[in-house]
Amino acid sequence: VTVLRKVGIIGIGHVGAHVANAVLSAGLAEELKLCDINEQKVVSECQDLSDTLGFYPHNCVIGNYGTQYEQLADCDVVINAAGDVKTSAKDRDGELFVTTDIARTWISRLFNAGFHGVIITISNPCDVVATEIWHITGYDPRKIIGTGTALDSARLRNAIAKRVNVDQKSIGAYMLGEHGNSQFAYWSNVNIAGKPLDQLAQDDPQRFALDKDETEQDARRGGYRVYAGKECTEYAIAATAARLTQAVLCDEHYATACSTLLTGEQGESGNYASLPCIIGANGVEEVLSPTLTESEQAKFHASCEHIRANIAQLAWWNDECHPMLRG
Repeated sequence: VTVLRKVGIIGIGHVGAHVANAVLSAGLAEELKLCDINEQKVVSECQDLSDTLGFYPHNCVIGNYGTQYEQLADCDVVINAAGDVKTSAKDRDGELFVTTDIARTWISRLFNAGFHGVIITISNPCDVVATEIWHITGYDPRKIIGTGTALDSARLRNAIAKRVNVDQKSIGAYMLGEHGNSQFAYWSNVNIAGKPLDQLAQDDPQRFALDKDETEQDARRGGYRVYAGKECTEYAIAATAARLTQAVLCDEHYATACSTLLTGEQGESGNYASLPCIIGANGVEEVLSPTLTESEQAKFHASCEHIRANIAQLAWWNDECHPMLRG
């Protein structure tokens, strides 16, 4: 039996367009469905992507579905990249009301049409948007994945790699908590080829005894360094979303940090935040709740507090602007 893998993308701006290219470059889909309120933008992106088909691994049917979100109901994965990046110029919380309002325009329509695949949501603040999608739909939270600190973890590995002259992919390192300013590096478990960084620093301090605060700040602020010159981030977050999509479509059981609903991990529950997870066909198969130091645990709690404060702001906003959502 031929199984056609279908991927939908909502929001074809800087990020969404690059996600489409990354998905096609990796040969992940046989059908790609694009949605955006800007009709001409989708027409143009479909044309550009179609013109590139001869250079991708295999053909793919690329469709422009405008705001017909119901047409994405048969997709295996739907990626939410809709937002307004200019409102996040100072921090990711800037998009709080914008992205959740945008999400409300498609969430119910997609799920009422019978969607039963996996949602991968990029839009910021990532953890709040993921929590909101879960609140509105009551859908299996494991099938709603926030990209979360998957990208920040890559930025941390990049920051470490530059300092110790080791390939990024050979470094085990994660940022955890919020995809935002309260995220933190899980330093107690950073390793290279299984050897803890702290041990390497003892053996060869000149090479491995790096300034942890400075390195962590590079990871935390990496997105803003990118934004400063181009007023958006594109390649890295698109590759992150495509990598998670691959893990779902290929049922890889891929280990990465990403945003998932907390159900008691680290003593936290009721909101999305990033911890190491195993990703497969059904979304988050397992949350690998790590052993944190006392200091790291305090940072994780503080991060979750910040996410919940944003969710509380959203609850007020919903009552004021969307009274039909009460109850």
